[in-house]
Amino acid sequence: MSMRIVHICLAGGYTEGLNYQENIIIKYQALEGHQVSLITTDHCFNEGVWGLCQTESDYINPQGVHIIRLPFAFSIPYSINRQLGIFKKTLETLEKLEPEIIFVHNIQFQDIRTIVKYKKKHREVKLYVDNHSDFSNSARNWFTRNTLYRFWWKPCAKKIEPWAEVFFGVMPSRVDFLQNVYGISPGKTDLLVMGADDECVKRAAAPKVKMAVRDSFGIGQEDFLLVTGGKIDAFKTQTLLLMEAVRRIDDDRLKLLVFGSIEEDLKERLLALCDGKRIQYIGWAKGEQSYEYFAAADLVVFPGRHSVYWEQVVAQGVPMLCKYWEGTTHVDIGGNVEFLMEDSAEEIQNRLLKIMNNPEEFERMKKAAEGQGKQEFSYRQISRKSIGL
Repeated sequence: MSMRIVHICLAGGYTEGLNYQENIIIKYQALEGHQVSLITTDHCFNEGVWGLCQTESDYINPQGVHIIRLPFAFSIPYSINRQLGIFKKTLETLEKLEPEIIFVHNIQFQDIRTIVKYKKKHREVKLYVDNHSDFSNSARNWFTRNTLYRFWWKPCAKKIEPWAEVFFGVMPSRVDFLQNVYGISPGKTDLLVMGADDECVKRAAAPKVKMAVRDSFGIGQEDFLLVTGGKIDAFKTQTLLLMEAVRRIDDDRLKLLVFGSIEEDLKERLLALCDGKRIQYIGWAKGEQSYEYFAAADLVVFPGRHSVYWEQVVAQGVPMLCKYWEGTTHVDIGGNVEFLMEDSAEEIQNRLLKIMNNPEEFERMKKAAEGQGKQEFSYRQISRKSIGL
């Protein structure tokens, strides 16, 4: 049965063409025949730079989703407007769209109160809320936790709590954040994992695609290929430790591809660790390239902080070596992942040697990665769960 679904992305923004949760959920809901709209801000990424969008403020995107960009209510600097989160015509836009289901992405904007006002008037509407914050990316110190989060964002969460069906955390640590920081009742929280675009997963899994990736970087089919990707900045310097570990292993079969943006201060150090053969930096992944790079890998390594790529790789069925973070072990679906407990080149080196020198153990990791558990990370399935189906 087709339904009118409205997604609200006013805590941040929405950029066309990315593989973020908000992009893929609305795609699959539209593919399943629902009438999908998304209300967002007038800010997005333009060639990797955050700023005012260059697109129209009201349009139908290539997936058939109605995108509506609202300007901020006040003519003040963006840094202040972002903290306020108050927009022009939020209520008017909801009244015009007449949703049967509302899905709110993140709680950190004051127009939550406007959504509550709409829900009070239209009590038949189903309301779902999610949270992308935990202590790895938010409320990192006592001051922000006990000021900004306690007195500014928590009241937003508590205001909408009686009216929401479910509050989803996108990782176990983010479910805990809902309960322990925002004070949401455990009975109203649930896990809604991030994942991967099913169509991209299928295309990247084709043998000819995997072969083409390896051939383009001079990597033999018999080589043991590691891939890592994502933003490389002051919070993810562990990528350099991975590169050092690979350099220390005297085995010409072992190859590493690194992709992602590099913080300027780290660029010289990172490039110095590349030799153009065993260790290569291949730039930023555009469009579906990340799916192709990961599909071509024997093992994907994430030695630093969590990123959305972790869940994508689970959905692609590729074994992983990840840094252990409390509340992120949901990516282990039965032995597909090993966790690094330290930030050291030595530990990474030892784990890689253990995996490479124990073919039977590695085969067990591969079987676990390719098992039924990966279906939980399918965005087709996630898009259904997000609206109670």
